[in-house]
Amino acid sequence: MSGVGRSATVLTTRDVMLARNGRPIAALPDFDLAPGRSLAILGASGSGKSTALMALAGIRAPGGGEISVGGVALWRLPPAQRDRFRGERIGLVFQRFHVIDAVSVADNLALAARCAGLRCRADRIATLLQRLGIADIARRRADRISHGQAQRLAVARALVNRPAVVLADEPTSALDDAHAAGMLALLRETAAAEGAGLVIATHDRRVIDAVDATVSITGVA
Repeated sequence: MSGVGRSATVLTTRDVMLARNGRPIAALPDFDLAPGRSLAILGASGSGKSTALMALAGIRAPGGGEISVGGVALWRLPPAQRDRFRGERIGLVFQRFHVIDAVSVADNLALAARCAGLRCRADRIATLLQRLGIADIARRRADRISHGQAQRLAVARALVNRPAVVLADEPTSALDDAHAAGMLALLRETAAAEGAGLVIATHDRRVIDAVDATVSITGVA
């Protein structure tokens, strides 16, 4: 794989086999992702992209192989320690934003830190919301913001704990060309500004030109 550096890597995979219901379904190519760099995991619908992302996030165990985040072997950690590590070092952006409607935009970020057992300074939240262009709605309840603002909030929440890597699942699947380009730029630029690696799982070919490198899921017989 070209385009991704091999020094000071934030995410590394080696011989990762993906499984579903205990059966191997696909192989994930080896890669090394450096801070501030971006990678797309490509594959058709049902090929195992989301399964790969869940393995990289420490949520669903792979069928084999090694996944390391910041030099830590993710699946060698005990479950409780892995959950804490995920909250501290891995940011997640889902297709559905899963913001907490009943609290403010700023409190969504504070809660993300608290759930990871971390304290988040008010100035960190303010800086991140400013960077994402939503500082003016910091005190607004999340059920009173627009779809585009919720999108930016989801990215801010993924970054609030200063993760080593941000994982995004099909972030452009429901977007037209203009909005897809905007979302990709938002993810790439803010992750890079925070020094985080970015991995996007997608079947959307528009993503290819927006990232530094790509790998493709390989099916197994």
